[in-house]
Amino acid sequence: MTPEQQQPTDHITVGRKKGAPIEDICHRYMNYNTVGTEGQQDFTFWSTDFMESNSSTVVVTGFGPFRQYLVNSSWEAVKELSKRGLGNNIDLCIMQLPVAYQKAKEQVFKIWTTLQPLLTVHVGLASAAKGLIILEQCGKNKGYQEMDACGFLPEGACCMLDGPEKIESTINMKTLWKSISVEGIGIIFSRDAGRYICDYTYYASLYYGNGRAAFIHVPPLSPSVTADFLGKALQSIILEMLKQCGEETE
Repeated sequence: MTPEQQQPTDHITVGRKKGAPIEDICHRYMNYNTVGTEGQQDFTFWSTDFMESNSSTVVVTGFGPFRQYLVNSSWEAVKELSKRGLGNNIDLCIMQLPVAYQKAKEQVFKIWTTLQPLLTVHVGLASAAKGLIILEQCGKNKGYQEMDACGFLPEGACCMLDGPEKIESTINMKTLWKSISVEGIGIIFSRDAGRYICDYTYYASLYYGNGRAAFIHVPPLSPSVTADFLGKALQSIILEMLKQCGEETE
């Protein structure tokens, strides 16, 4: 993402798909206000073996209004995904994040400390990616020189002062890219999420989640790329991601 001009929203929307238990978890999330600091962790995540999780929860986030995009395609796509779900074995929780460094980072921290999901997938708008979905492999720690809508720049222009330069997702995006196709839109693989809110959010999620995060850039909405179309595409892509996690859906 590139900088937006309007103030971000604090509104966080939580939804669920499957059964009642996740609703209770999401309510606990909404009432969780503590933001802390994580210690240094091991950031070597080349294996596709996920650290043990008892959760069947998958969190998918989109972003709020962005510059001239008063309707952000990422959030519209995520809302459509929530109507479709990810199968009977997966609890799907969706949330809208603000386009602001610190607030987005705080919400990501809450996701991992409260919901403890199997996987978190962040979806963002790539305004220049007309007719393309982009699978992002890694998040970068440094180089955040663009102010957010609050006029804020991260300290040291980085996400985590004690963090490594980059963190790789445990999802092998290149393998995913080779195995997935969505009729009507191209899919590409990327190792540069843009050094703005999207990249910053992705890095924070990879940091807090020990690599169990993914990022998907989607194009703006258009007559040929509708929210319903993107929601269906997200469903197909995330189901493929879950195969790498060893999760079976019904």
